[in-house]
Amino acid sequence: MSKTLGKSLIPIIGVFLVIFAVSGGRAAEELNIYSARHYDTDLALYERFTEETGIKLNLIEGKSEELLARLTQEGEFSPGDVLLTVDAGRLWRAEQAGLFAPVTSPVITDRIPAHLRHPDGLWFGISKRARVFIYNKEAGVPSGITTYSDLADPSLRGQVCVRSSSNIYNISLLASIVAHDGAEAAEAWTQGVVANFARDPQGNDTAQIRAVAAGECRVGIANTYYIARLMRSEAEADRAVAEKIGVIFPEQDQRGTHVNVSGAGLLAHAPNKENALRFLEFLTSEWAQRLLADGNNEYPAVASVNSVGPVSTLGTFKEDEINASALGENQSLAIRIYDRAGWR
Repeated sequence: MSKTLGKSLIPIIGVFLVIFAVSGGRAAEELNIYSARHYDTDLALYERFTEETGIKLNLIEGKSEELLARLTQEGEFSPGDVLLTVDAGRLWRAEQAGLFAPVTSPVITDRIPAHLRHPDGLWFGISKRARVFIYNKEAGVPSGITTYSDLADPSLRGQVCVRSSSNIYNISLLASIVAHDGAEAAEAWTQGVVANFARDPQGNDTAQIRAVAAGECRVGIANTYYIARLMRSEAEADRAVAEKIGVIFPEQDQRGTHVNVSGAGLLAHAPNKENALRFLEFLTSEWAQRLLADGNNEYPAVASVNSVGPVSTLGTFKEDEINASALGENQSLAIRIYDRAGWR
């Protein structure tokens, strides 16, 4: 096997990685993957699939929005077979653009829980992240902070650090609150959290973790992926930051902690549908699930596969089993609620 690295047809998309498989002097069948996942572990995933099947993978990487724009522009002439991206909200955007075709697979249905699959088989989650509270250990566990609604409690006035409302993770979190509690309750929650800001929203989830560790704020919100990444960092300073924060999984006596997914779907105009289905089913295999989860600090989507990476040390938790498609369906309303509350 060899790798050839070339330029994408559209420079902004980024890298066009081709993994070749040659058998008996003849080129193998092909599979064209558009991916918004930029993790080194995924390369090992692609290589293993090619080794097992002899199918040559052509990989086009880019930001999710750029890939969706490219696929829309290419239309029925697109060479794309599979789309991989992060967050159910982005999968929903691809769905709304008509980019997916439904998949019927007993393998996927058996292995992936129903709440992590689109009801009509348009896409499914391949790994999970939980959106949790983080707190400063030195300051102690904030009293009574057990649900997402508690983050709006006046007792936390001036003590909460968060990232921008335009971030897809926060949009999906609020979309889930809308689905569970209704728009009125979601708006009240958003206004309460804004009143509790320790500073204007800024930075990514790692920035919130660092701010909490530094005592700039008492509590914050972050995806477990970012916490585990600091825990396993080669930099001692990063590991020290992780040591200074504690984790609370919200809603353990209620609906369960909000989870989001990295996901995959068959593209509507896929020229290699059979190969695409083989790849999608491969993503649910135990080997692939372990690589996707432990190699990238996430949780497996397949319930029977246990995580053994740093994220597993954060503890077990009850997860919210609302169907992930709801995170997209309530997306636009969530954005309007954020805007009205002044959460920028």
